[in-house]
Amino acid sequence: MTVSSDQDVSGDPDLPLPPDSGMGLFGDAPAPAAPKAVAPTQGPYRVLARKYRPTTLDDLIGQDSTVRILRNAFALGRVAHAFMLTGVRGVGKTTTARIIARALNCVGPDGHGGPTADPCGVCANCVAILADRHPDVLEMDAASRTGVDDVREIIEATRFRPMQGRMKVFIIDEVHMLSRNAFNALLKTLEEPPAQVTFVFATTELRKVPVTVLSRCQRFDLRRVPQAELAAHFGRIARAEGAACTQDALALIARAADGSVRDGLSLLDQAIAQGGGEADGGPIGAERVADMLGLADRGRVFDLLEAVLSGQPDRALTITDEAHARGADLGVMLGDLLELIHTVSRLKAVPALRRAADLPEAERERGGALADRLSVPVLGRSWQMLLKGLSEVEMAADRRQAAEMVLIRLCYVADLPPPGDLVRRLTEGGASAAAGPAVRSGAPDGGPDASGGGMAVSASGMAAPGRPGGGQVMAHGGLRMVANGGVRIADPAGDPVAAPVVPEAPGERPDAPVPEADSPPALTTWRAVMAFVSGRDAMLHGHMLHSTHLVAFAPLRIDIRVQRAGLPGLARRLEALLRRETGQEWEVRSSTEEGQATLAEQGAQIIQFHRAAAESHPLVRAIFARFPDAVLGAVTDHSLDDYGLPPEEAASVMLAPDLEFAPLDAELVDEDDLDAGDER
Repeated sequence: MTVSSDQDVSGDPDLPLPPDSGMGLFGDAPAPAAPKAVAPTQGPYRVLARKYRPTTLDDLIGQDSTVRILRNAFALGRVAHAFMLTGVRGVGKTTTARIIARALNCVGPDGHGGPTADPCGVCANCVAILADRHPDVLEMDAASRTGVDDVREIIEATRFRPMQGRMKVFIIDEVHMLSRNAFNALLKTLEEPPAQVTFVFATTELRKVPVTVLSRCQRFDLRRVPQAELAAHFGRIARAEGAACTQDALALIARAADGSVRDGLSLLDQAIAQGGGEADGGPIGAERVADMLGLADRGRVFDLLEAVLSGQPDRALTITDEAHARGADLGVMLGDLLELIHTVSRLKAVPALRRAADLPEAERERGGALADRLSVPVLGRSWQMLLKGLSEVEMAADRRQAAEMVLIRLCYVADLPPPGDLVRRLTEGGASAAAGPAVRSGAPDGGPDASGGGMAVSASGMAAPGRPGGGQVMAHGGLRMVANGGVRIADPAGDPVAAPVVPEAPGERPDAPVPEADSPPALTTWRAVMAFVSGRDAMLHGHMLHSTHLVAFAPLRIDIRVQRAGLPGLARRLEALLRRETGQEWEVRSSTEEGQATLAEQGAQIIQFHRAAAESHPLVRAIFARFPDAVLGAVTDHSLDDYGLPPEEAASVMLAPDLEFAPLDAELVDEDDLDAGDER
């Protein structure tokens, strides 16, 4: 075959190339280029959360209880057929499930091993499970496969023996997403599974799992990993990756992770990607991590709290302007402020926390100083206002404006005393407090807090323990202020003021002898009869209280006048009840005489008397002078009984039948003094 000289034959391997003449058409042939270095083939980058995923029980951090129980179960051969792993996201639920699957199927390096809590990691089963390609370890996401048909496939698969491993392991993630019918279909198999089948469930919403499923599983609660342990773990991983992070940066990442290892590793991956210092290539600092997370610098949060609680809105808004310019979300900054108040409150309540090793240095020093300066009422008020302000920020059209308005409100109330301190001041000042102008605490004009005391007002000896139903009581003169808003009248000695509506009978009455257990109750007063009826006939008791006037009372005989609107046949109904319940021959007669006021009317008179006494008290007048729009609430005398009357010398017959009632309502009369012609 003849080939022309201009024909290209370089692409045909069967034809020889022409000899090299050493010369080209345009000069010497160029020197052959050096072969390019071929970069080594690399796989796709694996994020830290996958690269450093635990493969053994020893690698799990913060789950000591779960690890200990699983180790003992494998050592004793008491491995359950179903596990329920629960906890927040990223604490190792699915990872623990895969470790259990490897532990059940590991055969050891020699191929003759049994179930073990320390899988070898080199046998065929361990390698296949680590690579997610083992035919006997089936993992299902219940969030995408929620129906009965999906569960039916699992049930059918349990009928067959394992193909490669020792056990068939079914891992169902987010099991709470299964439908109700799917749960019901799984119940029977879950209760009596084949010997070669193990179920491992994982969920973040345990309360959504039916109790019928929970009762068939061995439950493990995986806990949030402590921040100190997370920070140490992230530090080890950063050093393994050749990156350097400061302790403050690691603490910020651990705090943002909120107990989740996976969340923290994702943040650490992002922090390593942004590198260290720009000039010297130094370690990754807290400032860079804060910028990455959109957080304000921790020191600036302390500065903001100090500015707010010292009533400096200009300084507080300057700090927020700087944070906003750096890209920080002011809503997140309010959340940091709320968290800081919680930390300071804990330091105040538990001083030993200031020596905790896992607490950052800033919290120990500046937080401890704030805890010494601030009172619990101020911290509680700030917490409530910030908590409400955060919800306002979420609903506002402009988050920055809403956050700044919250801070301005906090600055405004910073120098206002808590209500308890205000009452103490008015109590100490008495009537003179009402004469002078209202002075805000911390005012420079020589007011009550001109010394710089701020919120701290010394509590005098007027504070007394709370009475039943009253809370804390502060006494001043003839008035007792109760912490829950009530007002109790008392004389200067502390005894209740007796109202003149119902006079006490002169002289002391001897105590009655203790009756036998089976003897009838001693009804010696009209009020004792009222108390006796109240627990037996509610309608009768109500009409006796509001529409019945006592005319005369003596043991076994009562004269009453019933108002026209009262209960028809009240006298006969009362007589029948007394005879039936006491076994005594009581007589109740209707009368046309005026008689005493009803017990309800007497109680109302006493209440009005106490209210007038409270309104005229110097302390109450001082409060009205400071707060003109204030309204006097209910005035309660805790020494009065259920009818609003002073108690009788004896207790109620319902509570203490061994005591005798003092006849406050009427004097005792003889039967001869009663009109025999009164109508029955």
